[in-house]
Amino acid sequence: MSAIDVTRDGSVFVLTMNAGENRFNRGFVDALNGALDEVERSSGPAALVTTGGTEKFYSNGLDLAWLGSDEGRAAGAGFVQDVIGVFARLLTFPIPSVAAINGHAFAAGGMLALAHDFRVMRADRGFFCLPEVDINVALAPGMTALIQAKLAAQVVSETLLTGVRLGGPQCVERGIVDAAAAGPDVLPQAIERAAGLAAKDRATYAALKRGLFAGILPILRGETKPKA
Repeated sequence: MSAIDVTRDGSVFVLTMNAGENRFNRGFVDALNGALDEVERSSGPAALVTTGGTEKFYSNGLDLAWLGSDEGRAAGAGFVQDVIGVFARLLTFPIPSVAAINGHAFAAGGMLALAHDFRVMRADRGFFCLPEVDINVALAPGMTALIQAKLAAQVVSETLLTGVRLGGPQCVERGIVDAAAAGPDVLPQAIERAAGLAAKDRATYAALKRGLFAGILPILRGETKPKA
């Protein structure tokens, strides 16, 4: 089984993340970019859904054990920028994207979900959490910029400064996700939402998203620093 499986349900490409907790390390990021390459090379109506391969995890964020290894230390800050580059890629992806959050979405895993156009989350199990305040990790500027662009200011403060764990219904109330569903319904609802958008013109869709996020894309791409 590969780290990312790509299947198709009609016009919807489904990327299933199969790396356990789906933590970001070199292999996982390369597999995710490869899957996105495959989707982007397609033609005709298309949309994208990502989901976790087990019901417990969507993605648990950066692979801290790998980052502490010789390989991870050698990759350094450049690897974190590569992860943020995936977020930037999704923000401007030329086809509609929906995150089917079927389990925990923690830290960079939550940010991965936020980088999609829309989100459907499991209502009865799993949490969205930005726990950096409790694990003593400062966010890279691109991560902060993404969170601020996607969430209301009050929600940014609540999630970042408390590390609160929020379930599906709580995330709907705060505008973090668009819908919450029972576990078996998360992926079908995400696919249905994505399919309804699959006929959108790719060039127009990408241009609109570049315009929406023009202010933060240079930060996510590491081209400029945020203003003090």
